[in-house]
Amino acid sequence: MAALGAEEDAFGRYRSPLVSRYASPEMGFNFSERRKFGTWRRLWLYLAQAEKSLGLPITDEQIQEMEANLDNIDFKMAAEEEKRLRHDVMAHVHTFAHCCPKAAAIIHLGATSCYVGDNTDLIVLRDGFNLLLPKLATVISRLADFAEQYADLPTLGFTHYQPAQLTTVGKRCCLWIQDLCMDLQNLERARNDLRFRGVKGTTGTQASFLQLFEGDHDKVEELDRLVTVKAGFKRAYLVTGQTYSRKVDVEVLSVLASLGASIHKICTDIRLLANLKEIEEPFETDQIGSSAMPYKRNPMRSERCCSLARHLMTLVLNPLHTASVQWFERTLDDSANRRVCLAEAFLTADIILSTLQNISEGLVVYPKVIERRIQQELPFMATENIIMAMVKAGGNRQDCHEKIRILSQQAAAVVKQEGGDNDLIARIRADPYFSPIHGQLESLLESTSFTGRASQQVRLWEAA
Repeated sequence: MAALGAEEDAFGRYRSPLVSRYASPEMGFNFSERRKFGTWRRLWLYLAQAEKSLGLPITDEQIQEMEANLDNIDFKMAAEEEKRLRHDVMAHVHTFAHCCPKAAAIIHLGATSCYVGDNTDLIVLRDGFNLLLPKLATVISRLADFAEQYADLPTLGFTHYQPAQLTTVGKRCCLWIQDLCMDLQNLERARNDLRFRGVKGTTGTQASFLQLFEGDHDKVEELDRLVTVKAGFKRAYLVTGQTYSRKVDVEVLSVLASLGASIHKICTDIRLLANLKEIEEPFETDQIGSSAMPYKRNPMRSERCCSLARHLMTLVLNPLHTASVQWFERTLDDSANRRVCLAEAFLTADIILSTLQNISEGLVVYPKVIERRIQQELPFMATENIIMAMVKAGGNRQDCHEKIRILSQQAAAVVKQEGGDNDLIARIRADPYFSPIHGQLESLLESTSFTGRASQQVRLWEAA
């Protein structure tokens, strides 16, 4: 096969669609090689600065040299070094040292690989949450606007996906919002619970740093504190093995998986409502729904959210298994798995939030279709009100119940066997038994009288 040019070669290798097709540039960069290795260099700088401030023989010139080369990364050299050394951290130590010859001797002083690896992961996870939280808040805001707009529009409720008591379009949306608000709280908590691994050494005992500072425990503790603050964290984990506990990854991906479940439920509801032609997601003027059926308006955004949400929900199994099989202070079978699942979880969450925002900003409601469906089912739902009205007019409850039962079955047969409309009310109007309440039938069938406190609940939610 002929050699490919750089542009063609980019299409000759697999690229994750999470980045190449869907994710935001910001989240893509957060998990990029440049962000990762740039953070490693900053962590080496923080360590050197803190060690210098506590009395180790590190010069201003060495610090300045490191500062000047934080983003001057020779990725080709690093790749060649890693191929030679079979160790990614030492490959980047050598690459950094190459452009910082004066500081070469003190780069990574006293540290282990997890000093840069795990601490960078914690920084990236924190910043990933910081990217997701405003997007989630925006989705909640857009849906709140939608709920307010349709707070009073009656719609048929469904339990078991069978017709049930009426609710309103806005009240149903509040069910979605409530779940997302729980997710917002969970993501904020998970972000705020993150701590820094800090400066802990090879097995978490800080032995190498205690040796550097000649047994001065106070200086070791202060070193840990200084580096933690420089990295933007208020607290470090008090104890670690070589790594921070992999239970942290379980907590992080659990809240993202829960967010995925919420979005899957919301978008499934939208897909079902699209089939009923009651609500649709945005559909562009030139958008094609099907290559074979030009009339189709498929809910492809909601389908994409459901598809990716399923992937997000399964990713939490990875850190669960990893945490359970970490032997003693650490085993390396966590590494390759974490490279995949942590990034994919945040990228996927980013994608489905962005897509749901797009959906929520352009939802289309068809009130006449909604009303027609209500009228198909409302006569059956109104039978109890009709019975009570007849009793108030002097009728016998049991006689009325039997009359209604017979007429309801006749009307149901027309709907199910003949494909006709529900004619129960017409049958009641034609039956002289119900003449005492014929004048009340319109008010008894007013759909807003069947929605309970749905409208008020929407407004209570807005006030909260």
